[in-house]
Amino acid sequence: MRRFSHFAAIDWSGARGARHKGIALAVASGAAAPRLVRPGHVWSRGEVLAWLESLLAADADMLIGFDFSAAFAFADRDAYFPGWRDSPDRIRDLWALVERLAAGDPHHEAGGFLAHPEARRHFRHPGGEVGDLFEPGAGRLRIVEHHQRATRQAASVSNFNLVGAAQVGKASLSGMRLLHRLAGRLPLWPVDPVPAHGPLLVEIYTSLAARAAGMAPGRSKIRDGTTLDAALAALGSPPAGFVGPISDHASDALLTAAWLRAIAPDAAPWSPTPLTDAVARTEGWTFGII
Repeated sequence: MRRFSHFAAIDWSGARGARHKGIALAVASGAAAPRLVRPGHVWSRGEVLAWLESLLAADADMLIGFDFSAAFAFADRDAYFPGWRDSPDRIRDLWALVERLAAGDPHHEAGGFLAHPEARRHFRHPGGEVGDLFEPGAGRLRIVEHHQRATRQAASVSNFNLVGAAQVGKASLSGMRLLHRLAGRLPLWPVDPVPAHGPLLVEIYTSLAARAAGMAPGRSKIRDGTTLDAALAALGSPPAGFVGPISDHASDALLTAAWLRAIAPDAAPWSPTPLTDAVARTEGWTFGII
C-alpha cells in the first residue's frame, strides 16, 4: 500500500459566479499542523484546476480529497439517465457529456447541461420544478450512498436533487467539469489504479472527518479556532492555531486534510467490501466509507 507525505482537502462550491467564499484548500504535510493554501483568498474553480495542475507538474507526493460526488447513481437502473439515448455507461464518459452540454457556461458552471430537455427530466430543480424521471422522495443514490446509510457511517443525499442547503447536485456537476479536464492526467481512486508516485485524487465527505474527531452528527460545522484545535487533537494533529472565528469552509478543509493523513495508512479505506470493478467504473466511491 502506498504511503503519502502530503494530504490536501478541497471544500468545493457549485454556486454561480466567478469566485466563491465556499471554496477552501488545506494541506497537511508530514506531521505538521494543517495549513490553508492562500489564506484569505477567494478562490475561483479555475484557480483550483490550475493548483491541481501545478501538483501534476511537480509530481507532488500528495493525496487530495475533493468534497463533491464524482458520478450519479448507475447501478440501480444500469444507467445514469434511463431512457436517454445519449446516457453514457462509464464515469469518464459522464464527465464528457456534462462538459459537452455545459461548454458554453463560464466558471465551470453546468446550466447548459441542466437545460438539456433529457437531462432536466432526472432532477429536482429550484422553483418547485421536479423532473418526471426524478425518483420520488429523496432521489436516486449510488451504491456507496446506500451503504453509508445502511451502516450509519454518513447521511448521504442524492445529487439528483438541486434544492436546499444540503443539496450536492450543483457542486457535483461543476466538479465533473473539473474532473473531465484532469482525466487521463491526474488519477482518481478507485476509477484509476493508485500510482507509484505523484498526486492522487479521492472523493471525500468532510462530515466523515468531523465524526472521526468526535463531532456530533448534524452538528459538524466548526466556526472557531478553539473548537477546531480540539477536533484536530482528536485526530492526532497539532493545532492550527486560529484565534476567534473561522469560516466553516476553512475548518472543513483543515480538519479533513488532517483526517486524510490519519486514515490513509490503514488498509480498510482502500478496500471497502461493496466496491467492485463495475461500481468503480461507473459510480466511483467515497474514501473513508468502509
